[in-house]
Amino acid sequence: MKTQITQFDLTGDSDPYGIAVADDGAVWVTMVHSGAVVRLTPDGTHTRYQVGPRSQPSAMTAGRGGSAWFTRTKDDRVTSVAPDGSMTTVGLDSGSGPFGVCVGPDGAVWVAESTADRVARIASDGTSTSFPLPEQSFPSFITAGPDAAVWVTLNRTDAVARVTADGAVAVHQLATPAAAPVGITCGDGALWCTEIGAGQIGRIDPGGSVTEFALPDAAARPHAIAAGTNGCWFTEWAANRVGHIGWSGAIDEIELPASTSEPHGIAVGPDGAAWVAMESGAVVRISPG
Repeated sequence: MKTQITQFDLTGDSDPYGIAVADDGAVWVTMVHSGAVVRLTPDGTHTRYQVGPRSQPSAMTAGRGGSAWFTRTKDDRVTSVAPDGSMTTVGLDSGSGPFGVCVGPDGAVWVAESTADRVARIASDGTSTSFPLPEQSFPSFITAGPDAAVWVTLNRTDAVARVTADGAVAVHQLATPAAAPVGITCGDGALWCTEIGAGQIGRIDPGGSVTEFALPDAAARPHAIAAGTNGCWFTEWAANRVGHIGWSGAIDEIELPASTSEPHGIAVGPDGAAWVAMESGAVVRISPG
């Protein structure tokens, strides 16, 4: 696969983690250790907005009007940030550990409460309702499915769960023990997840049928995943690579610049380019060559 890579240096600290491409073309990035978010425009201009020193901004998803939602794992909140940096915050239960976040098919904001083994649904008026998941499952990332439900990875029980707007939960087990799924996305009518423990990508159709695809490097530690036009892009955290899996299961891998390391979050823009948050302090754009 021929690609062109552009690197945007944001900070000298180990910080960028979650990432989302907003509907106005800007890219939002969470700064997980320093408690901030950054808005990056395609020309490289970036603006930093402080959140809080103990907030641990983590995962992100695009909202409306150039905004983005992000989770605050340490202080148990979820925040929407507008292009001008203004923020609206919703508090969750103490100790809930919010991590993954998405806008569901119902228009509500859904959050994986990782340390509470629940998902929360935040309505447009800011009220939240939590639904229980299996105990000790450690829900991680969450995505809108193709079937009017949301889907969430259950990292510690090697499964994914389907949750409806009224809280009905169906759990689908992955085939590989110790798969430890993390990232999840929806594409081509199915759900795709990263199996960080097994070095695989899993495909789950809405009925629960699972297909797994082994990566060339089983120790690559695939982390986040985002659907594009012809397949899904995913980060290989331990290998400083980004992978692409086509709808048929064909896998390509792209080496990232040696000046960067620890790719975590990934998002795909409307032009098909993939944006990657590098915890070493940069954002990388991968576009067709």
